[in-house]
Amino acid sequence: MCACRCGIRVHLQGGQIRYIDGNPDHPVNKGVLCAKGSAGIMQHLSPARLTAPLKRVGPRGSGEFVTISWDEALETVTERLRHIRATDPKRLALYTGRDQSQALTGWWASQFGTPNYAAHGGFCSVNMAAAGLYTFGGSFWEFGEPDWEHSSYFLLFGVAEDHGSNPLKIGLSRLKARGAKIVSINPIRTGYSAIADEWLGIRPGTDGLLVASLIRELLRAQKIDKDALTQTSNAAWLVIDAPGAEDDGLIARDKAGHPLTLDAAGTVGRAFDPERTPVLGGTAALADGRHAVPSFQLMAARFLDDRYDPETVSVETGIEAATIRRIAAELAAAAFESALELPIPWTDWQGVRHETMIGRPVSMHAMRGVSAHSNGFHTCRLIHLLQMLLGTIDAPGGFRYKPPYPKPAPPMVKPAGKPAGVVPNWPLTGPPLGFPTGPEDLLVEKDGTPCRLDKAFSWEAPLAAHGLMHLVIRNAWAGDPYPIDTLFLFMANMSWNSSMALGETMRMLTDKDAATGEHRIPFIVYSDAYASEMVAYADLVLPDTTYLERHDCISLLDRPISDADGAADSIRQPVVLVERDVRPFQDVLIEIGARIGLPGLIREDGSPRYPGLYPDYIVNHERAPGQGLLAGWRGKDAECEALGPPNPNQLEAYRANGCFWRTEVPEAARYFKHVNQTYLDWAVGMGFIGRPEPVIHQLYTESLQRFRLAAAGHGPIQPPDEHRARITTYFDPLPFWYPPFEAAALAAGEFPLHALTQRPMAMYHSWGSQNAWLRQIHGENRLYVARVRAEAQGIADDDWVRLTSHHGTITAQIRLMEGVNPDTVWTWNAIGKRSGAWNLAPDAPEATRGFLLNQLISDLLPPKAGGYRYANADPVTGQAAWYDLKVRMEKVATPDAMLSTLGLPPGLPVRPNKLSYGRWFAKKRMPA
Repeated sequence: MCACRCGIRVHLQGGQIRYIDGNPDHPVNKGVLCAKGSAGIMQHLSPARLTAPLKRVGPRGSGEFVTISWDEALETVTERLRHIRATDPKRLALYTGRDQSQALTGWWASQFGTPNYAAHGGFCSVNMAAAGLYTFGGSFWEFGEPDWEHSSYFLLFGVAEDHGSNPLKIGLSRLKARGAKIVSINPIRTGYSAIADEWLGIRPGTDGLLVASLIRELLRAQKIDKDALTQTSNAAWLVIDAPGAEDDGLIARDKAGHPLTLDAAGTVGRAFDPERTPVLGGTAALADGRHAVPSFQLMAARFLDDRYDPETVSVETGIEAATIRRIAAELAAAAFESALELPIPWTDWQGVRHETMIGRPVSMHAMRGVSAHSNGFHTCRLIHLLQMLLGTIDAPGGFRYKPPYPKPAPPMVKPAGKPAGVVPNWPLTGPPLGFPTGPEDLLVEKDGTPCRLDKAFSWEAPLAAHGLMHLVIRNAWAGDPYPIDTLFLFMANMSWNSSMALGETMRMLTDKDAATGEHRIPFIVYSDAYASEMVAYADLVLPDTTYLERHDCISLLDRPISDADGAADSIRQPVVLVERDVRPFQDVLIEIGARIGLPGLIREDGSPRYPGLYPDYIVNHERAPGQGLLAGWRGKDAECEALGPPNPNQLEAYRANGCFWRTEVPEAARYFKHVNQTYLDWAVGMGFIGRPEPVIHQLYTESLQRFRLAAAGHGPIQPPDEHRARITTYFDPLPFWYPPFEAAALAAGEFPLHALTQRPMAMYHSWGSQNAWLRQIHGENRLYVARVRAEAQGIADDDWVRLTSHHGTITAQIRLMEGVNPDTVWTWNAIGKRSGAWNLAPDAPEATRGFLLNQLISDLLPPKAGGYRYANADPVTGQAAWYDLKVRMEKVATPDAMLSTLGLPPGLPVRPNKLSYGRWFAKKRMPA
């Protein structure tokens, strides 16, 4: 139900849910539960629950459906998909929203043979994931966590309270109890920012500039961890300085491919040679007579430039220069003047034994607030560079990897789906998502046009590790780069809160070809548990169960629930009977695959490989020999851990253990995992990595330079001319800051305000707004405005204003506050609803007073004269730039009219006028 994936216990009485509490033994939340978890009763009993498969009979968007049988629904899908797979597999586009089944859905797409697959991350946090995985083999949130036990200084960047909610609350309380300092950098002071010791109300999109200035101050003060830089990163590796050459800017290597470094004696030799001490500056003469310099020297030259002087940066960020200098000094003091040293011996990958573990008690955490900008990739890399300079990555007190991370930087998986690899009735050669390291890994035609519908892994978004879900509807409508037949969506509210350019999106979903009269997106299949806005735009609806009615698997192959001291995974088991004609989406997908004849889902005789559907798949599917979705209790007699044959009783073993499995990382392996030989050996034994080799931190990202060289005219695979300048500019192997694209494209002063959304702790995406209990907390949303800004414009609480962007206008009701950057307005996301959706009453405040900023956000950048309109996204990864929105605000007397009301699909539960759930649990009282 929520990305925290907390352990819960559901208490039943008479077959009804009496209450839900936290599982005190669960490794994620240790019994802590928030409003979302406790209110799961109303999530399950929502009157928005779909009750049977639906077939559209009225116009798209009208909500006019008839109920059909599962046989008819499955036969309709099977017949259509079988034809697509036999003719042109890429004409199926499978895109899924927030779920825990990506290990299944991505594999299913590969078996089908379509490259057109992605999930939620492409419009949420791909910048965060990709920047970390390309830099140091990990990332914030699911791939790592702060060292809550030892950190004394904690920096938060752009973290709203919906992400990692309970674990973060637990961790922050531990920091508070120990007296650690918490600094939150966020335009809005709510949630975690409200309890921080210091709040920096930064101007949106300038976090990277602030971090760059902090780096400058640390370099000027020489407060950096030189040992960590030379021993665990490529800071000392030599970079070829040969302008115009085909290898300019690449790492200098010997004939065997080993990176080279310069030592104090001026000699050039192999990196990490224990007999040599590399230096971080100087000019080296290579064997061929050319020159090279350490990557650290290039980095230092960049950030010592006056461009990043605190006085200059202060003007753009809104953070005073003195504050920037003080924060830098505090970071240095915490990292280098601490006596943190753990008496734990360990051996590094070069065989050197260390008697203790030296700590650097500075930790950081960042999320969507820095990721969802068009400069998000490099901003995230800047934060990681700051951690590297301080030596805090996986050191005691700093950021800590969660198993199965670290992975090689970047991971070795490459995206499949090149033209020759998309063949009728044949699987892809690998997964549809991955990590390109050069132009040869892109999914492009010979002329450079994209192979994927969303244009991921093309010259427009080369490192799109999660795909580009936010571009799917526009590209499918436009037939760009090619038309598709079927758009198959799961739990992705793409006609409302999960799409930009909302008005255009709804039009594109219903638009028809003028010549043929057929829809430009021919067929839309949608699966959801609830009557969301997207249901109305589907041709066929496959109703899912609620989260308490199905099996789920939180796998180490997917989105792990590990912590830094242990690897963990879990299951969800159904706790209530299904009393509607609905089926778990995972079951449905597996059955469709077997009907089509996908090779991984049928046996040699054509019978289903997993007749028990998803629970059967969880237990018996092997991604590699001995490696399945669950790591616990493997083997016939549950004798294996992580790797081993399937155990037919594996789910029963999980149930007996509170539905989770966890194993401890050896004590000597809990820090410095990237270069700790004990950890590397343990990780190989667990199947996390293939070889016990170190994960070298990439201060200088050579992969980016390979794309730059292609743009400069080198190599057999080069970008089309219109993309060359863009690749050259933004594929810099060293991180840098640049202004967000939308602001840079607009006339100065025309749209003076930044407009942001964030999700509240009590809600998650759009699902919470049909939860009767949670609606009492967030039943409507307001536009929050700094009091000083509002008063200057004569605006007061409860007034209505019109917000205008370069793309559109909306009206919203005002709420004044102090804790917000004065150049920023914001609202809670996904509270506003389309009238008629979610089985809410026609006069529900979510529809009558609620609103979405999505209606103002364009999916394309503002047009330029004669220029190509790129996506409103990061140029490296393609992540949607939700938070680049610029607006102007003016007071109005009345709100604009609402959108038309959607029709309700048939069979929805009766919406109660008065809710009194649980009254039957009350004991009968004796009369006085």
